[in-house]
Amino acid sequence: MKRVQAGVLDVAYLEFGPPDGPPAVLLHGFPYDARACTAAAERLAAAGVRCLVPYLRGYGPTRFLDPATPRSGEQAALGADLLAFLDALGIARAVLAGYDWGGRAACVVSALWPDRAKGLVSCGVGYNIQNIPASGRPVAPEAEHRLWYQYYLHGERGRAGLAGGRHAFCRLLWQLWSPTWAFDADTYAQTALSFDNPDFVDVVVHSYRHRFGLVPSDPALVEIEARLAAQPAIAVPSIVLLGADGVAPPSATDTAARHFTGPYRREIVAGVGHNFPQEAPDAFAAAVRALL
Repeated sequence: MKRVQAGVLDVAYLEFGPPDGPPAVLLHGFPYDARACTAAAERLAAAGVRCLVPYLRGYGPTRFLDPATPRSGEQAALGADLLAFLDALGIARAVLAGYDWGGRAACVVSALWPDRAKGLVSCGVGYNIQNIPASGRPVAPEAEHRLWYQYYLHGERGRAGLAGGRHAFCRLLWQLWSPTWAFDADTYAQTALSFDNPDFVDVVVHSYRHRFGLVPSDPALVEIEARLAAQPAIAVPSIVLLGADGVAPPSATDTAARHFTGPYRREIVAGVGHNFPQEAPDAFAAAVRALL
């Protein structure tokens, strides 16, 4: 475990591989933590890659530096955190790879600061930048029902449910989103410790309210959100990995491809759920290596 002050955070992170190897940043999603990426990082480290695996804001040992900083979970915050992390470690350019929240951070940096991304691996949702101005438009009922947890967190009953039962709540999401992943109780228990972070509930609730325009942005991030509202293209070399995701199963038509203007590949891997790097570390590591 290492720590670095980056932007508004004191970031806890894991590091694997030689310090002079080509860098890759592996990023976890909700509700997981850095352990989701460790098996893939070990494989990459064995191939000479320097892998950095941070705990996102609100997770594990990562902490805010200032009590007054808004506990935002918006997409601009995740992207700004990743950019600050690269700056703090003096990394000019890296392969950025992640899923869910981590994939969103990687997509934001790849779109807005492409000179910092040697390549992008995005799992579960290829173009993982939210279209918040369009969030009020309903989608098909079979897609809406999978978002029950987001709507639950829109109200104070949901906040109370998460605060008082976060371990049971998140375990249920693991089961629903990765129906073929036979994780054991110890695997879940180790990760669930990261949900005891004092900022976890505030960051999560803000994330799922902000993406529907129900709460304001952190004032420091308004400009970034305005740029993201334009749905910027991603020009860096990109690989999108999809599986049998219980929250966002892949469609037969690649609707995300239009957002990628550089080299691009979409791959569907059978038998893999939402937590892609932990369920399929070989495929995840291979995609990172392909971009290096």
